[in-house]
Amino acid sequence: MVGQFRHRWPSRDRVFMAEFLQSPAAHAIILFAVLAALIAVGIYVILRVRQSMRETGPTASELISNFREMHAQGKLDDEEFREIKSMLSQRLKQELNGNDQAG
Repeated sequence: MVGQFRHRWPSRDRVFMAEFLQSPAAHAIILFAVLAALIAVGIYVILRVRQSMRETGPTASELISNFREMHAQGKLDDEEFREIKSMLSQRLKQELNGNDQAG
């Protein structure tokens, strides 16, 4: 029973397939397929990394709120709070512009 499945393709079809796989056209097709797969995997990885980077840290708005609470509790003086607020204001503007463009 095993012997009857050994020769599924006629010998001329096997010869044709072997010759085709050695041709430059077949090499180009295989190379293109591998390259397309690598590009797709690369794009997927980049998108996942960018997404995880966006989700990891607190937003500038959250940071300002936290520092505002610390200032209200007396843990930060007025000058420290102003410095922190001015540093975070640029980041907050960028986040708001990003949200406006995305939405």
